[in-house]
Amino acid sequence: MRDSLRGSSLLMKLVDPLAPTKSDRYPFTGGSRSYIIPGLIGVAAVAVSIVVGTSEMFLEQFYFSYLIGWTFCLSLALGCMFIVLIKHLVRAEWIVALRRIPEAVVVSFPLLIILFIPILVSVFDAHGPYHHWTAEGLDDPTSNYYDEILAGKVAYLNIPFFLIRIGFYFLAWTFISSRLWRLSILQDVTGDPSISARLRHLSAWGLPVLGLTTAFAGFDILMTLDPHWFSTIFGVYFFAGAFMAAFCFTALCVVGLQRAGMLRGVVTAEHYHDLGKLMFGFVVFWAYIAFSQYMLYWYGGIPEETAWFKHRLEHGWETHSGILLFGHFILPFLILLPRAIKRYSIPLAVMAVWLLAMQWFDIHWQAMPVLHVDHAQLHWLDISCWIGLTCVFVAGFLWRLSRHAIVCEGDPQLEKSLRFENV
Repeated sequence: MRDSLRGSSLLMKLVDPLAPTKSDRYPFTGGSRSYIIPGLIGVAAVAVSIVVGTSEMFLEQFYFSYLIGWTFCLSLALGCMFIVLIKHLVRAEWIVALRRIPEAVVVSFPLLIILFIPILVSVFDAHGPYHHWTAEGLDDPTSNYYDEILAGKVAYLNIPFFLIRIGFYFLAWTFISSRLWRLSILQDVTGDPSISARLRHLSAWGLPVLGLTTAFAGFDILMTLDPHWFSTIFGVYFFAGAFMAAFCFTALCVVGLQRAGMLRGVVTAEHYHDLGKLMFGFVVFWAYIAFSQYMLYWYGGIPEETAWFKHRLEHGWETHSGILLFGHFILPFLILLPRAIKRYSIPLAVMAVWLLAMQWFDIHWQAMPVLHVDHAQLHWLDISCWIGLTCVFVAGFLWRLSRHAIVCEGDPQLEKSLRFENV
């Protein structure tokens, strides 16, 4: 065993995870057009959004729209990392056949760091989404910007510490994700079953690190947009949406790959059934956390705590709140409840698209009332930034997926996964 581990360690140094590896059993046959076309669409949409949005007329709107689109992509990456880490930790067999999909999403963090640049610029801009707490003099009683509530939070809400936290999050996420990807590809190349134990050990400490950093990232990226308000459950709320969206994205990719002639005979109705059950389960979990957060503040009735919900229940935002309640919970709950829906690819794919749209709508509902307090609004920049960033994100994912086997063929649990049946 020790010799095997030493040999694997040596090979890991020689195997470049960015270099393509051939697979005769499970190749990616989509061709370069599968990622070049969405990549070009995404770059064009982002470029137009930046060129037009950075004009004085649209600058504030652009910052918020871009932040929402970027956070949507971040939630997919974080949710997929939870899937992969939990799979290794609990030794789940059923998901092995489609594990490469969330794995290819997980290594998106370097791309997300690059796409973070406009948000980084906005932190230093007086028109940026975080301007409520980035202004100087918040803790100085003689300053025109003095704010008694924010003065008590200035040790946490300041630009240097904010950037340090963001940098730490991405450092941790990039390290964990690169190790997961490198070890998975190494196992495909060598077929070494002992790598599964190394992945499990990585997941044992990686999962709590991911849980804490995801919660605090939710606080820093979204909750601090309205720094007078706080919720200790907000990190769980952010996780619930991200985890649900990750299962939706995985299900949608599986359906797309099968319809393109790949994964046939690999992913069956049994796998769809489990994906559908998890989508359904986290629709309910998201609703439970959302209601718990609302109910506690409603019951407390403290003005500075209820203001966040008050802004989302007036001036047109109550319509958005109703759409979120119906579209993110009631409708998918009723549709995904029957067993048959969860076992057929097309209905499941339709619900996956719908819930991914609801995930973006949820982030929009959390962020945009901070900018448009007096009237609800859905701006064209919201759509262009969302579509553009998502297309760039998907193009990067498909490029990584195309360079290796689309199934983890070196995993010793693969044969059991291929024969998996729901009890």
